[in-house]
Amino acid sequence: MAGSGTELDLDDLPDGLVVADASGAVVRFNRAAARLTGVRPEAVLGVPLEQALPLEDLDGRRWWPLTDPYGGLPIRTGQPERNLLLPGSREVLVSARYVREGPRGPVRQVVVALRGTEARRRTERSHAELIATVAHELRSPLTSVKGFTKTLLAKWERFTDGQKRVMLETVDADADRVTRLIAELLDISRIDAGRLELYKQVVDLPAAVRRHVEGKLAAGIAPDRFDIRIEQPLTQLWADPDKLDQVLANLLENAVRHGEGTVTIEVAPAKEVVESAGRERVLEGTAVTVSDEGSGIPEESMPRVFTRFWRGSKRGGTGLGLYIVKGIVEAHGGTIRISRAPSGGACFRFILPAGVPDFML
Repeated sequence: MAGSGTELDLDDLPDGLVVADASGAVVRFNRAAARLTGVRPEAVLGVPLEQALPLEDLDGRRWWPLTDPYGGLPIRTGQPERNLLLPGSREVLVSARYVREGPRGPVRQVVVALRGTEARRRTERSHAELIATVAHELRSPLTSVKGFTKTLLAKWERFTDGQKRVMLETVDADADRVTRLIAELLDISRIDAGRLELYKQVVDLPAAVRRHVEGKLAAGIAPDRFDIRIEQPLTQLWADPDKLDQVLANLLENAVRHGEGTVTIEVAPAKEVVESAGRERVLEGTAVTVSDEGSGIPEESMPRVFTRFWRGSKRGGTGLGLYIVKGIVEAHGGTIRISRAPSGGACFRFILPAGVPDFML
């Protein structure tokens, strides 16, 4: 398939692509299609599409006579993706698009896309795990809410005001857990779809860090647990303050709950060469480092820290927090990484780029 630039572009596609002309003969067969089918491109160029791709559905019926791309209804524009079988019962995901001469004209080209099934299986497993996790996390607070409300409605007069208050506070806390879980699910949906909306404004990052630490102190954590270090001068930072609060809250909560000793939060100017989408670039902005003095995260687990459902050795929570943190940081154009702190604990470091808000570009 060496030749024109168009053909080389087709070979760069991750999915298999097979194109047949008006006569049904194969005129394009890219490298990914060859890999999926085990057929050399030069062996099928000029060969009828039905012979080059002898597909069957899961019931053993031949697919091309069944769909009849060059005949059939003149308004048909293609076939949706479905699981089909190649010779040897190799399963592939196949979709087809019919390019016609005019809205109801004859078919000029049939474009067939091929994908391996492993990607879909991974997605399905991920969705199943997400559903199972959500069901588990919802069951506990909803059971509590239902139990307490049912008890209060049935036996209101039997309880003292203090007992009623304790039960209502429990219901309120469990309702907050459900609300947080729903918020996490919405964030994941938007991150996965590339639709996480940011409302940027000037953010005082040192002030945000101090505010979060003060919240921990108000919750009863000892002041000597935290060490805040600010290095000046810092560049002006435009970021979404609510999303940045999510990042700081998650990293501090992890350090306090799962780490030990002093939690050190450093805010400093940064200029580093980072790798993004396989390319190196210079990222200049503000870096935040959160580290503790605990046992840290094993080296073999570090690549999985920012994936869904990672919880480490200690159970609890949905395991979605760090996945969302990474999505928020990257939506800002920044990067985040995990390493071992000098004291031996976990060290999370993220960099947010300096710059101007989108509406000024």
